[in-house]
Order: sequence, then structure tokens, then C-alpha cells
Amino acid sequence: MTKPETKNYWLVKSEPFKYSWDDFTKDGSTYWDGVRNYQARNNLKAMRQSDLVLYYHSNEGLAVVGTAKVIKEFYQDPTTDDERWVVVDLEPVQAFENPVTLADIKADERLQEMALIRQSRLSVMPVSQEEFDVIVAKGQGKL
Repeated sequence: MTKPETKNYWLVKSEPFKYSWDDFTKDGSTYWDGVRNYQARNNLKAMRQSDLVLYYHSNEGLAVVGTAKVIKEFYQDPTTDDERWVVVDLEPVQAFENPVTLADIKADERLQEMALIRQSRLSVMPVSQEEFDVIVAKGQGKL
């Protein structure tokens, strides 16, 4: 008997002036490029098709604004010839009615262990299923 695949959950950051949620939804999908941190790169390599992703606006906005999913697993980053760097393809799933701000996240006891708080500079990070579910519920106005 085979064990069912475990779904992983992630958070990716983008500066809205470079690539906003609106740009992402207009495009319909994108490859997540420009990652030049080894830990973030390793997180990209760990992403699997159908994993769910929180989309966070960094620097301005400071909020999770929607969810996405991985539609293609890692491959060579087309923006560089350096084979150490990879991308994954993402597509938008749902925009949040209520963006979940960093202040909201820091104020919620259930979210205190999030990498977003502990490793604030990391651009691609794992999220637990509970953290993902809490943020999605907040974004949908259910919490």
C-alpha cells in the first residue's frame, strides 16, 4: 500500500513594485526567479507540484495577499547561466478579501513560530499546514 503524498505549504515574497499580485493574476502564471540565497533555493527545490503557496507583498504592503500553487517543479533559472539557481512555476489560486498584514501575523499566537517572523529576510520559506490554514481563514474574513 502506497502512502499518500504529503502536501507542503510555502510562502514567497515579492516586492509589489517589481511583481505584484495583480501582475501575477494578469499573467496567469509565472516562474519564480531571481532567488540568490541558498536556503531559499533549497526551499524551491523542495517544492512539489500542487503544493500551496502564500503570496506575500514585501517592503510595501507587508501582507499576504493571496494563495498560489506550484504547477511545475524546479528547473534551471532562465535569468542566469549559473546552474546553481533554480525556479518553479506558480499560478494564482485565490486573492484575499482581507490582506493579512505582518502585524496581524505577529499578533497571532498560533503564528509565532513562522519563518516570516524568525527569518524575515528569507524570500522563499516553508509554512506549516496550521499556519497556512490560519492565514487563509484570516484572508477570507473567516477569523
